[in-house]
Amino acid sequence: MSECFDDNARVIERRWPNLFARLMLEDTTAIPAELVEGQGSTLSIGGIQLTSRHDRVREAREQAASLPMGKAQLHVYGTGLGDLPTVLLERDDFERLYVHILNGALFALVLQLLDQRQWLDDPRVELMYAGDQADIYTPFFALPSEMVLADDFNAKIRDRLVSEVHLSFNNRDFDPQAPAIVQRLQDSLEVLLADDDVAQLFGSCPDREIYVIGTGPSLESHFEQLAKVREQAQRPLFICVDTAYRPLLEHGIKPDLVVSIDQRISFRHLPCEDSDGIPLVYLPLSDPQVLRAWKGKRYGGYSASPVYASLRRQYPRAELYVGGSVIHPAVDLAVKMGAERITLFGADFAFPMNKTHAGWNDGDLGPGVNLARHWVRDGHGERVRTQLNFRSYLCELERYIAGHPEVRFFNSSRAGALIAGTRFNQEFVQ
Repeated sequence: MSECFDDNARVIERRWPNLFARLMLEDTTAIPAELVEGQGSTLSIGGIQLTSRHDRVREAREQAASLPMGKAQLHVYGTGLGDLPTVLLERDDFERLYVHILNGALFALVLQLLDQRQWLDDPRVELMYAGDQADIYTPFFALPSEMVLADDFNAKIRDRLVSEVHLSFNNRDFDPQAPAIVQRLQDSLEVLLADDDVAQLFGSCPDREIYVIGTGPSLESHFEQLAKVREQAQRPLFICVDTAYRPLLEHGIKPDLVVSIDQRISFRHLPCEDSDGIPLVYLPLSDPQVLRAWKGKRYGGYSASPVYASLRRQYPRAELYVGGSVIHPAVDLAVKMGAERITLFGADFAFPMNKTHAGWNDGDLGPGVNLARHWVRDGHGERVRTQLNFRSYLCELERYIAGHPEVRFFNSSRAGALIAGTRFNQEFVQ
């Protein structure tokens, strides 16, 4: 170890002995670091610059300026070369600065190369591994380079940071003033006012087990078993998302309820011919032609989105939780109906078996498998490919589950993403 590391290590060992012990186990040789120079210098990790190579301090000041003044606590995700914590500590308007390590081996390497004592020894600083926390904290700044370089242990928090950073971009298609949004809501209003409030379903299945069925590839392995369960006299309630409806019918499985929220869902996804006796729960951005053609009973509701703010004031309806995917309101409906136990099917948030969805061709419901550039851990602890928005949906479902400890959540497959807060249903998981 370098003399620089010894100096840094003494501070860390004194202040955070348990964290120091973990750092000593990190393999710094696994970090492919190179020195890159410009007007200044920085480290490049596999082609990703850790900081600016021209003016690291100026970059850190720009980053620090994005954090609000007058907050008691601030959070920095990623340690970089220590510039951002150092700059933030020049301020005297906060009590505590939490620095969250996103790559342990990378941080250990930096400790060998640069003196970090200026910020490590400040009594306002708390140092921790990001992955030791259940969720992210605000206000925060996440170093862009370490959002990419986060190690496996801290990947879950990385995913939540990415989701939070991208939130405004992801909501760009839901501007309440957008002409297409305004027109769709006007077109759907007549249907909404003629239908029942989704609140009528709340509390209707107290203490019942409910299966919430998504369209992830793992659903294909459960069609036969679900068909047998469906024929039982005493069985769980089946709630499916819109894109799972057609594949279920094709395998002889009639759901008890269908949930749809997406304005792009068409007759291709929700064919009306066999919909007699199947209630449909929807939000007003749904296609009014599809809604009118549905033969089963319909229940309308809202989400908390600003898109529905005006409708909520004029025509009150109950809300369902939406975190970007139709799986969220389907789960929320199950909880509000009174489920004591929920098993998730096809809630993969990933592309196991090199497929995107059950019962659909590659690319039918979004980008194809070959375009997947991201990953999550599956139920076996292995990496499985996914896309960025799927990771965001997973984060939001995990937060929802954490907020409902009174309900037991189970997953039916290890093939998809590991969902924090769920256990595996041994009736379906081999």
